Amino acid sequence: MSKKLAAIAVGLLAFTAGCSGAGSTTTGSGDSADNTITALMVGNPQMEDIQKLTADNFTKQTGITVKFTILPENELRDKVTQDVANQGGQYDVATVGAYEVPIWAKNGWLHEVSTQAQADSAYDVNDLIKPMVSSLSGEDGKMYAAPFYGESSFLMYNKELFDAKGLKMPEKPTWAQVADFAAKLDDKSKGVSGICLRGLPGWGELFAPLTTVVNTYGGTWFDKDWNAQVSSPEFKEATNFYVNLLKQHGQPGAPQSGFTECLNTFGQGKAAMWYDATSAAGTLEDPNASKVAGKVGYAYAPVNKTEYSGWLWTWAWAMPKTTKKADAAWKFISWATSKDYEKLVGEKLGWSRLPSGKRTSTYSIPEYKESAKAFADVTLGSIEHADPTNPGVQPRPALGVQFVGIPEFADLGTKVSQEVSAAIAGSNTVDKALADGQKQAEDVAKKYK
Repeated sequence: MSKKLAAIAVGLLAFTAGCSGAGSTTTGSGDSADNTITALMVGNPQMEDIQKLTADNFTKQTGITVKFTILPENELRDKVTQDVANQGGQYDVATVGAYEVPIWAKNGWLHEVSTQAQADSAYDVNDLIKPMVSSLSGEDGKMYAAPFYGESSFLMYNKELFDAKGLKMPEKPTWAQVADFAAKLDDKSKGVSGICLRGLPGWGELFAPLTTVVNTYGGTWFDKDWNAQVSSPEFKEATNFYVNLLKQHGQPGAPQSGFTECLNTFGQGKAAMWYDATSAAGTLEDPNASKVAGKVGYAYAPVNKTEYSGWLWTWAWAMPKTTKKADAAWKFISWATSKDYEKLVGEKLGWSRLPSGKRTSTYSIPEYKESAKAFADVTLGSIEHADPTNPGVQPRPALGVQFVGIPEFADLGTKVSQEVSAAIAGSNTVDKALADGQKQAEDVAKKYK
């Protein structure tokens, strides 16, 4: 079972936030087997921040050294899935997402963390935002990972570029309005694209934003009876819209652009709009990392037929069942997801860089409210309105906004994304991509009908 599922999941790509950083690095001094834990994590800004802070804070406080391996999302997914599914035992702690945790918990691959969290009054487990806890819980109601940060998706836009054209972004734009803005703001002569969107293959890269477009256009991967809907008119309309918007007004190199590439493009002022993870805002508002700090506006995820359309995701810290250092691993996890860690980030690195979206109390911190005033309310509203049980216009057979909560979706979504990415590049058509995807989805559905 584990080998089969590992094979299905090889090549998983993350949905949301960031792919920067690669390679293996060590934080802390000493390498005693008794006081060292190994951590595998995705390379995005929030993870890079914790790498910087661990040795001088967590290690000094506890004597526990943390050896970090940081990988881009594509490689991270492959590595952690193979290690956890095959009981490799290489890592004591790993970052995993809302897609994997319920599936892996059901397979008995992860330690539950509810017991430790509830026993530690200082941790204040009841402060964790409920949708995040639910997304990381198993069928037994226990948490199997602790959220590091939570996110939805929203539309970011360059206010200076909008003002220069006399344009005003609504709080809740439609995709038709976004396409109109993109056409008016696209200025290739100045190296500015109308919009940046993910085109990089992967169920969690390209199809993270695209599935939310499919949802709000009235489409779905499967109906409630597990009938595949990939070639349906609604799915096709949404995909054609997305592909054409990118081809006409998107960034250069769109088929190779994921979260990190769009973060860099928009952060350098080279795109007028960007639809992506709410977690990007902290980096965009950091003047040391972004040329558009203080110049960005934030609106809810664009819609068509639904009132809201943002996704729901969390990167979380989990303990593989194979770890022999569960106590030390929990000490690190509890520190990394605590109120004290958020305060540390704010004081050392800047309040806008807090790993937010997981604790209610975060939104009462005066310094955070001030630094994040441009995006905090829209972020929290987007998270609270994301509905993994009913993200579109029809009932669904499995949980998930931007994914379908079954093991086979990782492989299915990635394969279809490869063909859609080729359509963005001009070497394929949307019709062919979705016709092939329909056949693949029908094969997956046979197991569940």
